[in-house]
Amino acid sequence: MSKNTSDADVAFISALAELLNKNDLTELSVKREYAEDDSLEVRVVKQSNVVTVAAAAPVAYASAPVAAPAAAPAAPEDPAQHPGAVTSPMVGTCYLAAEPGAAPFVTIGATVAEGQTVLIIEAMKTMNHIPAPRAGTVKRILVSDGTPVEYGAPLFIIE
Repeated sequence: MSKNTSDADVAFISALAELLNKNDLTELSVKREYAEDDSLEVRVVKQSNVVTVAAAAPVAYASAPVAAPAAAPAAPEDPAQHPGAVTSPMVGTCYLAAEPGAAPFVTIGATVAEGQTVLIIEAMKTMNHIPAPRAGTVKRILVSDGTPVEYGAPLFIIE
């Protein structure tokens, strides 16, 4: 392969990476044929926080049975086990405000009514308003704006 082809390949791979970011993709795979015995296969993968969170979850669950005799102190520390926990009904990206720069839907100490929107979860380019399942006071906010969440992940503590 000549130097020009190598430069063209580098430009091609850079363009793929830019396309990946621009279109919010996580993986892109391309095979480029030059001649009968000359080709370039490129696989560009962007690791997201969702993958990291999913990989970290089994470790936490795997350690829970080992710590079973000491479950009493561990239960209050796990927000998902709190009786006032509001969990995610879906996988997606959570937003604490209607748009960037806007005031958040709720803050710590705020009183919420049942059915009041507490955050938005974007899933497949659809904005899903997540309502408070019960009335109460927001004691803890367990997610940050723009972070990915999984199904069942604790979002808030409302008492």
